[in-house]
This record gives sequence, structure tokens and C-alpha cells, in this order.
Amino acid sequence: MTSEPLRRAIGSLRAVALDAPDIDGLATFYEQLAGWQRVPDDEDDWITLDTGDGWRMGLQRAIDHVPPRWPDQDRPQQAHLDFRVPDIGAAAERAEQLGATSLRRNERWHTLADPAGHPFDLCLNPDDPRTILMSVMLDCPDAKALSHFYAELLGKPVTYEADGVAMIGEDGAQPVMFQQVAHYTAPRWPDPAFPQQLHLDVTVQDVDAAERAALDIGATRLDGDGPNWRVYADPAGKPFCLIWTV
Repeated sequence: MTSEPLRRAIGSLRAVALDAPDIDGLATFYEQLAGWQRVPDDEDDWITLDTGDGWRMGLQRAIDHVPPRWPDQDRPQQAHLDFRVPDIGAAAERAEQLGATSLRRNERWHTLADPAGHPFDLCLNPDDPRTILMSVMLDCPDAKALSHFYAELLGKPVTYEADGVAMIGEDGAQPVMFQQVAHYTAPRWPDPAFPQQLHLDVTVQDVDAAERAALDIGATRLDGDGPNWRVYADPAGKPFCLIWTV
């Protein structure tokens, strides 16, 4: 267990975004599984979901999406969501009824894949009747190094470090976790053969200043931008976006 003061905060976590060919169907799955609600917008290729407890989830249409094949590193998950549920057996059965696929089960958590193929874990929390998004977990070759990168990027302190795993942020306040993976295969955005699967959107005030700061701590600028977003890769090769208000 650890905690450290932040050296700087470049931006704040806006949303966690999953790629999928059918974002309407995936939105319906998470609405029914976890009680998330859609945020009204006018975009055909993006759906925002409000979890009700501080998280914002984005679903991004990717027609050529290649789903993960967990735990195969030839088609890696890149990241997964962790949920807390009061009864993992009942929650897993409900998820399968909604279109999920069971991947692994044990006494403390069950791993399933959502209808787009993204793995997620259902973790036992019998003291709370709700289904809660506990964290997003990023796969990486070096959990300690990537946690310190995101601590500076997102302004969240490193609150946990152990062998091959780390966490930034406090439990209940949108923490991001990192797990070290042997034979890690990085995305090659925008190559659909090596998909990102998931990315983070980070809100900044001054994108030019934020870009300089992000590059200074190890980010790489990637091709791709729009009227209010630019694409980068973290030190593990995972894309993320800096976004701002226009």
C-alpha cells in the first residue's frame, strides 16, 4: 500500500470509452446489467452512459472492430472493467441472459465478456445491493511505471502498489488500476488488426500546454485530431485523447 503527493495534474478523467460495432446494443446491455443511463447527444458514432456514481462511459462505434480473445495475447483485451455485485452467481447468470459470455469463475470473482467481446469481472461485495463499477484495469508491461504516468496525467495519487499491480485514485472515486502482463502486445492505433479496445478521454483547459506536459512525461503524439480532441499514446502504447471545450 502506498500514497504519494502529486507533482502536477495535466487533465482530469472525462470518460472511459469502449470500441464496439453495435454501440446501441452494447449500451442496452450495460443499462440492463448495471443500471447505467444514456446521456442525450446528437452523435451517430458515440453513446455516453452515466453510471450514477461518478463514472462516464463512452461507447465508440468501430465497424471493423476485432474483439479480444481472452486471455490470448495475440488478441489481447488491453483493459477490462471491474464491477462489485452482491451475488456473483446471480449477476453472472443475469449477464449471460443479456448476452454476455462466461470466461472464468471462482469464489471471489467471475470473468465474462460483454456482447462486443470486452472482458469484465464481477467481484463479490455482499454488503451492498447495488452493481457498482469499481475500477478500470489497464494491461501493461510495467504496472508501476504506467501508474506513475497516469498519476501525473490525471491528477490522481498512486494509492496502491504490489508485485505486478498498481492503482491510482481512491476507492469510490473512479480509480484506475494497472496489471502487469507477460508478453504484452500493444495496440497499433488506428490499425484494426491491433485494436485499442478501450481508451481514456482526458479533459484539459489549454491543449497546447497539456500536450507539452504529456509529451514530457512519456506520451507520444499520434495521427488523429478533431475540433476538440487530439490522440496520443501512453508509454505502453495505449491511445488516449486530450479533449477540450470549444
